[in-house]
Amino acid sequence: MIKKVVIAAAGQGTRMLKLSKDKSKHLICVNEKPFLAHLMDNVLLAGYTDILLVVGFRPELMEDFKQNYLNCTEKLGIDKSKIKVEILNQHEILGPKDVAYGTACPIKCAKEFIGSENFLSLAGDNFYSANDLKLMNIDDNFNYVAGCENEHPERFGVLVKDGDDFLDKIIEKPLGCSPTGKQKEFAENLINISFYKFTPEIFEVINKIEKSVRGEYEITDAISILAKEKKVKIKKIKDFWMDFGRPEDVQKMKEFLKKNECKKL
Repeated sequence: MIKKVVIAAAGQGTRMLKLSKDKSKHLICVNEKPFLAHLMDNVLLAGYTDILLVVGFRPELMEDFKQNYLNCTEKLGIDKSKIKVEILNQHEILGPKDVAYGTACPIKCAKEFIGSENFLSLAGDNFYSANDLKLMNIDDNFNYVAGCENEHPERFGVLVKDGDDFLDKIIEKPLGCSPTGKQKEFAENLINISFYKFTPEIFEVINKIEKSVRGEYEITDAISILAKEKKVKIKKIKDFWMDFGRPEDVQKMKEFLKKNECKKL
């Protein structure tokens, strides 16, 4: 059974404008709690007890968050002594943002924490249900990419199937594709939601990738290498996925939690 989860929370979140001026977007409050606390609630409720937060912007605030959060876990009915939360500063390990940045970097930082175990990887600015987090607890020798149906897959990273379950490739934001083209190439309009289950093999593959055209180390490039070797499967989530990256997302999140509190848990 998988117990470890890596949460990427290194970025400031400049698209949040003044809301993230003095703290990262992960710590912006929604219903009197930092957004990251809502995500971690579901991680714990899904049964994962070892959490690694990979941080970068204002790391001292993340340390404060950790201590405050652990003091509140009893409200979830979870014994604090059974929870392990570690924090790693990505920039201390890999260097400043202009040297090493991108979605592959938090995973690279997690090698020692993970060891030889399978683990989950989450985006700290995305919200997933506890049920969907449980759904990815697949302790086998394959890697998994979580997919969510979307009416406009061309706006996101699109998951293309190879057979019934295997991932063939991820197409990043293929704008301009015709509706007919989408039906032929896009499997069930599934988009990548930055939610993965990895085997320790991912650490070897990350060392093989180079910077993308954006000048970043992309985790999707590492996943593509594994997909060519038939080592990556697609898992379709059942509940929901929400992004938390723009000012308007704060109100959307508030309304969602109010209407769907049962789904949160």
